[in-house]
Amino acid sequence: MSRLLAGNVAIITGASSGIGRAIAQTFAREGARVVLADVITEPLEGGETTLDLVLGAGGDGFFERVNVGEWADVDRLVGAAVARYGRLDIMVNNAAISSATGLLETTETQWEDVMRVNLTGVFHGCKRAVQQMIGQEPRDEIRGRIINLGSQQGIVTCPGETPYGVSKAGAIYITRQIAVDYAKHLIVCNSISPGKIVTGRPGVGQDPALLENARRRTPWPRLGVPQDIANAAVFLGSPLATYITGANLVVDGGWLAG
Repeated sequence: MSRLLAGNVAIITGASSGIGRAIAQTFAREGARVVLADVITEPLEGGETTLDLVLGAGGDGFFERVNVGEWADVDRLVGAAVARYGRLDIMVNNAAISSATGLLETTETQWEDVMRVNLTGVFHGCKRAVQQMIGQEPRDEIRGRIINLGSQQGIVTCPGETPYGVSKAGAIYITRQIAVDYAKHLIVCNSISPGKIVTGRPGVGQDPALLENARRRTPWPRLGVPQDIANAAVFLGSPLATYITGANLVVDGGWLAG
């Protein structure tokens, strides 16, 4: 059976845990050579490292310790991928943090920290990917694909998540801008906006009241899991996604349709 991403080189930021971890494993199963980027190697939800899982399943990849808020780190990351594999086909800007604070509770430091990772990190990833992709030979009429992780919270409001929501709205916007500006260069740029995804990581995401609210709001009879987002990323990263650029694919079990 042919694999959808066979021969592609993909970078996934925030690859050690949660959604990024699922994307990395699924990309590897679909034949991509994966470059895993994160500030830590140990998954927040516990278990083996993502790289160990990828290599243990027969995949090809390596890990780079990267702070996406630092241009030098992202520059080094893309350089390492190209030095090892010769090109970059898919850039997944997934790394993100949250302060879990509303406007009045958010300190200047919290605001700057969230924006540095969630928005400046996406800017760095997009810019460095375009720099690399724009000079590459096309494959199937495409020089490269960028997938940014937005969020349902970048589309509708969420109490107590002001910096996070603003940063994700920005990630969705920059996706559209890049798609329009670089279509003539055969660079595709799309975003994925997850709804409530249960990752298993400790923290506010496991709050019973928040989980119950998400269950009430989600028409589908279960909450999302990281694999749901990984499947969407494979689609957008594959030749199945033709003539799709500047789109924001919402994967939320129907929440926003209600």
